[in-house]
Amino acid sequence: MTAQSPRTELIVTNFNKNFTGVSATAAAVLRQQMQQYDLALAGQALPHGPDPITKRAAFKLSRRAPDGRPFVIWHVRRNPEMRAALWARDVLRLPVRIVFTSAAQRRHSAYPRWLISRMDAIIATTEAAATYVPNVRAVVPHGVDTDVFTPAQNRALAWERLGYGGKTGIASIGRVRPEKGTDRFVQAMLRLLPDHPDMTALVIGRASSAHATFLNGLKEQTAKAGLSDRLLFTGEIPAAEMPKLMRGLSAVVQLPRYEGYGMTPLEGMASGVPFVATDAGSYRAFSRDGQTGTIVPEDAPEDTADALNALLADPERLVAQAEAARKAAVELFSIKAEAQGIAKVYDSLWQAQA
Repeated sequence: MTAQSPRTELIVTNFNKNFTGVSATAAAVLRQQMQQYDLALAGQALPHGPDPITKRAAFKLSRRAPDGRPFVIWHVRRNPEMRAALWARDVLRLPVRIVFTSAAQRRHSAYPRWLISRMDAIIATTEAAATYVPNVRAVVPHGVDTDVFTPAQNRALAWERLGYGGKTGIASIGRVRPEKGTDRFVQAMLRLLPDHPDMTALVIGRASSAHATFLNGLKEQTAKAGLSDRLLFTGEIPAAEMPKLMRGLSAVVQLPRYEGYGMTPLEGMASGVPFVATDAGSYRAFSRDGQTGTIVPEDAPEDTADALNALLADPERLVAQAEAARKAAVELFSIKAEAQGIAKVYDSLWQAQA
């Protein structure tokens, strides 16, 4: 299966140079699809994926239908990727059909709605997301690669090796901005950390220039509380380093105001790490009625701190939730199940014109 094959049957697009949650889900699926299809990755590189090709090269590979297929499928996830696929299909008149994955649990603005209306098939990641888009062929939840994200044999040692200090660690992971609730996490940590002198908390993610003032304000609050050495703003961490980091954590804390789906708790669950989160994205479904995670109210730092206190102060409960989290990730939210669901959509398109 080579990205340069003239018989390529699948083009996976990734035009965003930043590694986002969308990139992470695309990368995980891609690793599974590399075993199934003669495919190419167009745009930016993804971890453990094939060498990417240019958009122009993707057009070239799509000039002829692959052997045994009536057309090439382009799987897209963003506006610029939809535009490129539409150009290939409708302007260049190439034998292309377009599959779009939609995770948003809110109404798209006018231009994305028009792009989405032109797709040949749409995969929604949740039943809620499916209500906001037309032509949904399947609801296929995002999955986590449980072969990549695995529990630590010794969590304390795994944390120590990360070098952040303290004996235990918790983290909030994602872009630093109000929508992701970074300020909520900081407020909860200002209440939690004084009662846990051996704990270190991490804010993992980058802030765009538009949110630099927001980030600086959070750092100032942390400094005023005398916690700058225990509430650390790490910036973005390379995707390849995330499994090792997850294995060292005792809890993942995600408090967004909006989330389309939310992969971070799943990556934690696969790593045997329970979570505390607001009721956003698919977090409630992940929590399994409190077996693997805890849902806390909006804008309630005291409740978040209390939930973490209750979890971390009870070693037996922490172990039980960690084991339940890993089990749920493997049995209910695996990347293999997602890849199989996507494959059924591809097959339905190919078979319809066979």
